[in-house]
Amino acid sequence: MGSMDPLSLVVHSTGIQLVCGDVEGRINALFNRVNAIQKKSGQFDLLLCVGDFFGTSSEAEAEWETYTSGAKKAPIHTYILGAASQETVKYYPSPDGSELAENIICLGRRGIFTGASGLQIAYVSGSEAKQEPAPSHCYTPKDMGALVTPLLSNSKFRGVDILLTSQWPRGVWQYGNSPVSPLNEVDTKCCGVSSIAELADKLKPRYHFAGLEGVHYERLPYRNHVVLQENAQHVSRFIALATVNNPAKKKYLYAFNIVPMKTMDPTELVKQPQDVTENPYRKPMKDGKNEKPPSFVPEPEEEPAAQFFFDMGEKKQQHQGRKRHTDGDRSSQHKQPRKPPQPNGPCWFCLASPEVEKHLVISIGTHCYMALAKGGLTPDHVLLLPIGHYQSVVDLASEVVEEMEKYKTAVKNFCKSKGCRCVLFERNYRSQHLQLQVVPVPMDKCSTEDIKEAFMTQAEEQKMELMEIPPHTDLKQIAPPGTPYFYVELDSGEKLFYRIKKNFPLQFGREVLASEAVLNIPMRADWRECKCTKEEEEDFTKQVRSDFRTFDFALDD
Repeated sequence: MGSMDPLSLVVHSTGIQLVCGDVEGRINALFNRVNAIQKKSGQFDLLLCVGDFFGTSSEAEAEWETYTSGAKKAPIHTYILGAASQETVKYYPSPDGSELAENIICLGRRGIFTGASGLQIAYVSGSEAKQEPAPSHCYTPKDMGALVTPLLSNSKFRGVDILLTSQWPRGVWQYGNSPVSPLNEVDTKCCGVSSIAELADKLKPRYHFAGLEGVHYERLPYRNHVVLQENAQHVSRFIALATVNNPAKKKYLYAFNIVPMKTMDPTELVKQPQDVTENPYRKPMKDGKNEKPPSFVPEPEEEPAAQFFFDMGEKKQQHQGRKRHTDGDRSSQHKQPRKPPQPNGPCWFCLASPEVEKHLVISIGTHCYMALAKGGLTPDHVLLLPIGHYQSVVDLASEVVEEMEKYKTAVKNFCKSKGCRCVLFERNYRSQHLQLQVVPVPMDKCSTEDIKEAFMTQAEEQKMELMEIPPHTDLKQIAPPGTPYFYVELDSGEKLFYRIKKNFPLQFGREVLASEAVLNIPMRADWRECKCTKEEEEDFTKQVRSDFRTFDFALDD
């Protein structure tokens, strides 16, 4: 893949999205059509693809190779679902999503993608599992629970803007227009699955797109509330799209303009169109109320914020969502913050995880914490990490970003007090939990320009184009979720960015800082060569914790 000007990576904010049905390997045909539409109508924010993106023929495979080799490039940021059949699993290197070619990103098996504008997109790839263990192209009830539970645990949750699924929801046509027509041969007896119907009922998407059936079907909008019994809510629209270049010329591309729910006026959001119908996923009961389908996850309860207690040396530090109220003071109680995102498996950096090495913890805030780096370049090399399970800076929720910035400011002042320049870097590649590395570099060792030049030179030697980006640029603008990248922030505020293609050296940041031009400790470039005993780590942690105390805003709350 060729290099890209950083400005061309900025996601537009027009609010106009483009959605496509099953591509089935006809990638050139799709992008030719998209190019023609964009020349006529202007640029779209994103292209979202549901159903099967890849084909099974040798011709389709050869066509795809022109994109992975860099000979061709997608003309728009394209997000696709994971494999929907065993035959196409080979095209997906990771079930958790990754960049497959420049501008073409697989979202993964299931999750939430929030655009730079705040647009929230939920997605579930593949087919419902019929056996255990589930094949890699199938989702399980556990996947559904992991997607739904964090959203519903937020008392302010109203729904998502867009839901993408491979399969249809079972019974979506009830109370509405039928998908069966002279053009559409849909067997309503076996089309769709109840798990997707339940997901749609819980997530209340304003738009729900699906594929796999090879037909175009736009259902009438339906309500998400019971008239006269519940407060009015927004309506949902289900749209199924046909296969690219289908001989019957059924619609396979759908363009629409959407303002994120979170920024809409509530009155506008809940307006009901004249052709709205009842919710297809709820059966009416004798008393006139709607019966909800059986749940695959328990109904959410208000959960208190996770609590962590560590021996922080002279003073025990407690994290529990800031101020506490006594049980008797009912009038002043506030709802606790929602539980942060949780990992699917073991994680060495989630604070509540048994795997985390708690003796390295220096400071704990509400959403973030600071810890000594294991095998650090220097004794005060630290990490800034989110308490919840976030993969990168671009995935962080707004309240986490806010506290991460407070920690960055505090640690910069800390470094300055010790006569050091503060260098921060992040590698969002082959890592599952964000680790923002903070390395103090003594001012008498080198200048900021020397550090910048060292990064640029070593990147050039490894044929990587490390680009300078404007100081106030939001990473979300140039690195949409799913994009692997390497990022450096210097004490001058200058920022360097590299969009990772493949085979990125995992120790690159350490190698540059350990080089003769900067810290001149090349033997410490690999953290595995710098291991200490637990007792030594505890001593280093206590020292840094003591030195940092003056700058630790978390102790004030």
